[in-house]
Amino acid sequence: MQIPAVSIADYISKIPEERQEGFKKLFDTIHHNLPKGFEENPSYGMVGWAVPLKTYPAGYHCAVNTPLPFINLASQKNFIALYHMGLYSTPELLDWFVTEYPKHSKKKLDMGKSCVRFKKVEDIPFELIAELSKKMTVEDWISIYESHYKK
Repeated sequence: MQIPAVSIADYISKIPEERQEGFKKLFDTIHHNLPKGFEENPSYGMVGWAVPLKTYPAGYHCAVNTPLPFINLASQKNFIALYHMGLYSTPELLDWFVTEYPKHSKKKLDMGKSCVRFKKVEDIPFELIAELSKKMTVEDWISIYESHYKK
């Protein structure tokens, strides 16, 4: 489910009211903990952070002349989704996250390849997401991206 939006505030205003406060807190948690260099923007019908073209002019190989995506948040029909490309592409980071998750939440981890799903706002482990957000710099992500995905 994509929500067309021209800004982060616009996106948040369009999600169900009962999710807005938790979504904003999750957004702020990531925003305040990401290393410098990532830029926030609405993208792909979500909100997210990417490596800007001024830092990485080659951009994203799947969408010419677009920033290199890193983390996105989306309000889906039945959950809030956190998409973290570092979890998808770095087995060590994924292992760390899976091991740490039960220390921060009583709920079972609901996860796909890069997507962590939160059905209830009160079940979001904000401290863990803050730690996760700090784990990868722009330089780290570019290096991983180039070694795995760039052709």
